[in-house]
Formats: sequence, C-alpha cells, structure tokens
Amino acid sequence: MGNKGMSADESVTLTLQQVADLAHAVLRRHGLAEAHVGPVAATIIAGERDECASHGVYRLLNCVHTLNSGKVVSDAVPVVDHVTPALLRVDAAGGFAQLAFATGLPLLVAKARTMGIAAMGINRCVHFAALWPEIEALTDQGLVAFACTPSHAWVAPAGGTSPLFGTNPIAFGWPRPGGDPFVFDFATSAVARGEIELHRRAGQPIPEGWTIDAQGHPTTDAEAGLAGALLTFGGHKGSALSAMVELIAGPLIGDMTSAESLAHDDGAKASPYGGELIIAIDPAGFLGAAAAEHMQRAEALFDGITGQGARLPSQRRFAARRRTPDQGCRIPRALYEELAALS
Repeated sequence: MGNKGMSADESVTLTLQQVADLAHAVLRRHGLAEAHVGPVAATIIAGERDECASHGVYRLLNCVHTLNSGKVVSDAVPVVDHVTPALLRVDAAGGFAQLAFATGLPLLVAKARTMGIAAMGINRCVHFAALWPEIEALTDQGLVAFACTPSHAWVAPAGGTSPLFGTNPIAFGWPRPGGDPFVFDFATSAVARGEIELHRRAGQPIPEGWTIDAQGHPTTDAEAGLAGALLTFGGHKGSALSAMVELIAGPLIGDMTSAESLAHDDGAKASPYGGELIIAIDPAGFLGAAAAEHMQRAEALFDGITGQGARLPSQRRFAARRRTPDQGCRIPRALYEELAALS
C-alpha cells in the first residue's frame, strides 16, 4: 500500500534528510543508545526512500512502543562467537537486530571469501524490518545471499485456523555487474502484517485471502483480521516454507519459534524477538577465475524475464530509490504529526 493516492493536504513531503532527522530524533527521544540509532534509523530511512510505506517511518511507531514496553535492550552490546571457519553467531543481547548485523557483516563477508560459503546466526534480537537491507549489504560485496527470520505467531498453517507461524520472510539476493542486484524479499504469509496495519489505520478493507477472523472465517475487515490470523501465500506451499523458516532460523540456531516469541512478548505487542539466519555465498568459491564469465551468463536469464515485459522483483523499489532524492518522500499527514509529537 503506497502513498500515491493521497492528496496534498492529506500528506507531507519530506526530503530524505528530513526523514533521517525525524527518525534519529524519535529514536533518541525514546532512549535508544547512540550506537543503535544510526543502524536502526538507516533501515527505516531505506524503507521510506524506496517507497516501502509499511517499512518506512511507520516502523518508528513499533520501535517506540517496543522501547517503552521494555521488550528491547536499548543499549545492548552485541557479542561475536566464531563457531567455525564458516559459521558465525552474533548474540544481539536483546537489542535491535541492526547493530548485531552490522557487527557481524564484515566477519561474514571474510568467512565467505575464505570458505566459499558462510552462515551467520543472529540470536536474541528484536527484528522489526524487511530483510532486503541485509541482503543488499552482501550483494554490494559481490556475494549471493539468503536470509530468513521468524516473527510472532500471527499466521495459521494451511488448513488450520489458529496462529502458529510468523510472517516468516525469506529474502534472496544475486549481485549483477554494473546494475541493481536481483533481490526478492517476501513474507511467507499472504501479506506482511504491516500492510494490514496500514489498511486499518486508513480505514480501508483488505483483499480476500489475506486473513481469517477469530472464528476462522474469511474477512476483509483489517481489525478482525488482525484479531484472527493471517493466511500463508499459496496455501500448503507457503505453509511449508513458513515451517522451514521456523526451523532453520529457530531451533537450528538455538533461538525461538514464532509461538515462543509471542509467549515471550506476554501481551506487550512489541516487535518480535528471536533469531535470524543469513547465508552468504562467494561465486568464486565454486567457479574460481571463471566466476565473472558465469555471472555474466546469468544476465541472459534476467534479459529473458524483462524481454517479455515481465518485471524483476525490487525493480519498482530501485526506481523509487532513484526518484526520492529529488522528489522527496510523501508521508500521511496523520502519521507525520504522530511522529513529530513523539520526537
């Protein structure tokens, strides 16, 4: 759900610098330690820059609520554990995931360069954002990347009626020479929960197939859907992928499932708490000196997609990224006023 339908009096246009100033002010005002402010704000700014409304400044509301509820350690110091030459764990110590990721990133890159493939588990973190910022940090280094994370138990398994899974996003990135990387990042639920929350705030109905109500009946009412359960995309296929995320970013790395995260939340309605798994692959690990040749061969696949009029995932996001530095970011006026008051 974007901002394009808003009239001028319903929205406020901010420069990217003003978005940054607002994000930093809100986070500092509510007690986030300075070491965390920059990484957390950068994720929020990136969402607004790329016209991803549900992952932009709207997420500041979640951050503030999570800080005020005491469900995130505002001054957490990440701790690194070099498990093996190819495996890395970063204990976020209860803090937001962004600083833990930034701490582990150069180490993950170095391990992937040395071993050809490496994985990083981030433990005990609060993750409230999209995964593509992590993915792009790795494709920027010429690495192929995969990431996933559970959330809170908001999603019913296919054929079920009670929340068990999180929205459990999966993200993948492929570096492309001289161009934007190939990146996808999607929830294994029919839609990200933030999209439903934006519809609720705007008083708009949601499409059929997104949610069921508390009695297990399909609903287009955002409030009823949030009180019931989200559905997986693609029925049993999305459900199986969601279960995979629960396993490999939960028990596999010694962290929580979405149901355990929701129990830990204990009614606070804070952002999810648990783990994140990130895998980085160096093409040269498989291909050696032939890596550039084979990466170039992959361009035929992308040309085959776009050549028949299809769109690559993230294509609209990258177009927005080039547009917003000049045109600014349009934010709903009510949201802006709420955030201004919080700053």
